Amino acid sequence: MNSPRTLVTLLIGSIVGAAVATSFNGFGLATVNAEYFSTRETTEVYRELDRAQSPLTETSRVLSSIARVVMPSVVHIDSVRVVPSRGRVEETGSGVIMTSSKRPGRFVVTNKHVVNDALPELQNISIQLVDGRIIRPTQSWTDKFSDIAVLQIDVDNVEPLRWGDSDSLEIGNIVLACGSPFGLSQSVTMGIISARGRSSLGIGNRTGVLNQDFLQTDAAINPGNSGGPLIDLQGRLVGINTAIASTHGGNEGIGFSIPSNLVQHVVDDLLEHGEVHRAYLGVKLDPEFDFNSAQGLELDRLRGARVLEIYENTPAARARLRFNDVILEFNGVEVLDESHLINMVSLSDVGRMAEVIVWRDGRRITLQVDLTDRPTR
Repeated sequence: MNSPRTLVTLLIGSIVGAAVATSFNGFGLATVNAEYFSTRETTEVYRELDRAQSPLTETSRVLSSIARVVMPSVVHIDSVRVVPSRGRVEETGSGVIMTSSKRPGRFVVTNKHVVNDALPELQNISIQLVDGRIIRPTQSWTDKFSDIAVLQIDVDNVEPLRWGDSDSLEIGNIVLACGSPFGLSQSVTMGIISARGRSSLGIGNRTGVLNQDFLQTDAAINPGNSGGPLIDLQGRLVGINTAIASTHGGNEGIGFSIPSNLVQHVVDDLLEHGEVHRAYLGVKLDPEFDFNSAQGLELDRLRGARVLEIYENTPAARARLRFNDVILEFNGVEVLDESHLINMVSLSDVGRMAEVIVWRDGRRITLQVDLTDRPTR
């Protein structure tokens, strides 16, 4: 059987080159719009369809296999909170069963905003498994800066999903979004990776999310999908669906997912330390840095992150970063914007030296920064 990547290539080729229609011309499908089939001809067409091995058929089988292996790991989450003026308010979302090398057991990974209002009372959270069982979490961990929550479950006979590598994703890769849109559990939609590194979505303004480096997808994501998995063609987790861009609250083909590499880092830290250790520089960056500002600093194009302020007794201060420095590279990776820099720094190992290239007074300067743990505040 062909690999998923080969099947996708065949699928695209069949659509662009009309290969499917050509393969069926031998039994008269080319004339389907010109005349009706007789009973005998219709029977023969069905026989040929049963024997056909078109790229569309093969791809459909691969997608079905992915859904079969993934959906037992996807859960529906109900959380209840009490609002003084409204009484009990129920909220629904999705989650995915995962494991971690830092702690034995099974854990449901979801968005913090799905369960936040029900915590710390674990009895206010119910998790429905694919077989209909409803269980309660026994312990919880949350991280507001990434909008990730982890719920421990005391169930062994459930299959966890496998971690994927979100860094390997490319624009155009096919992905599946799983979850419970509008409470319709065990739903699967398909789309592609539309963009990477999306930020400034307004999510941080509402929830305090610091790590904004989202995957954008046109796989249908609706209310109730939050916390559910984004899956690649190897059946592995590459993202946690977390937000949509919509004018009316429903799917408009623009959904956002937290990359799995960030999710795994957060989950491992929460389970090992009870909190997430994040390196930091200790600078205030310019969220309004634009092309005109870049030109004023003699840059040939808009890139990097501009420093507005350096806080005292921080890694940036000790490395002698200055006002109006533009950080162009961090540990050999070109900085796209302030959110990209924040995400790279916070995922770096605390206590390591990092090489930072800045643009200062019309030239590139290399600095060494000793990264320390971000203070909690």
